[in-house]
Amino acid sequence: MRKQWVWSALLGMVVMLTLVGWSLHQDRSPSLVFSDQPPVSPQQAAQSTPIAPTVNAERLMADLATFSFERFTEADRSRARQELRQSLEMAGWTVQTQAFEHGINLYAERMGTDPTAGTILLAAHYDTVERSPGADDNATAVATVLEAARLFSQQPTPRTLQLALFDLEETGLEGSTAFAEEVAQDDLQGVIVMDMLGYACQEAGCQTYPPLPITPPTDRGNFLAVIGDRGNPALIDSFNPSEPADLPPVLTLAVPTFGQLTPDMMRSDHVPFWRRGIGAVLVTDTANFRNPYYHQPDDTVETIDQAFFVGAAQRVVNAATTLLTPF
Repeated sequence: MRKQWVWSALLGMVVMLTLVGWSLHQDRSPSLVFSDQPPVSPQQAAQSTPIAPTVNAERLMADLATFSFERFTEADRSRARQELRQSLEMAGWTVQTQAFEHGINLYAERMGTDPTAGTILLAAHYDTVERSPGADDNATAVATVLEAARLFSQQPTPRTLQLALFDLEETGLEGSTAFAEEVAQDDLQGVIVMDMLGYACQEAGCQTYPPLPITPPTDRGNFLAVIGDRGNPALIDSFNPSEPADLPPVLTLAVPTFGQLTPDMMRSDHVPFWRRGIGAVLVTDTANFRNPYYHQPDDTVETIDQAFFVGAAQRVVNAATTLLTPF
């Protein structure tokens, strides 16, 4: 997928909304903030934050290496599906398939302890563009789904956890569109879509942005971006935890309902859920606005910042824990 369109449109929308008088701030908090603010006392955190399982860095990096191969042709995507099925089944999940016109999605579900609490979906696409091994795009997210599968398989939570691995994101959100059309809308309480989690840069100026009416908070690419809709603040808030800042900072952006106002931004796997009125967030390292290897043959494991990637995966697991334990 041309993710530069996503960021250009998202941040372009900030410009547009500012010009027409919309505010990027809600009554509860700014829409564009770092996740370590406002400060919360350890006592408050202990009372309000469920304990998340800890990701295993060795497993994450092993899965990253396993899936860093071109996943563009049907043969290569079939190979990826076989690897994914095997990994999920070894973690104790029963894998199901959803065939659509040009591809196949994989999904699995672990029931929650409260049948009335609803479901949280954790998702990523597993295909690549042609001639790219797709380490960052999107083996990092695939590895995070698999690690979450291991961590949550034996950890009961009130809400049900569903995992999905979408096919053919790069050709127009085909897999996520097919999947969103069949989900139980009333039951699905939120979606976390991951797309590129592993590239970071620390040099001044290495993080770029489209033109903005505000000064970006940093020109270093050391943060994880979380983009969601204003109508579902709990999804964005789940990425604003109170634990010590030993993980990558989180930059969040809450935007209004889209509709016909921003057709060009409808180019990422969270969008088919938005179209159905289902809350979803996109979690990303900002793709081409940071990663010079985006959609290139040298999007390889060697370009991944391991500490950033492991920290980003932990952020996702922490957020999922919060959403799965809403009481």
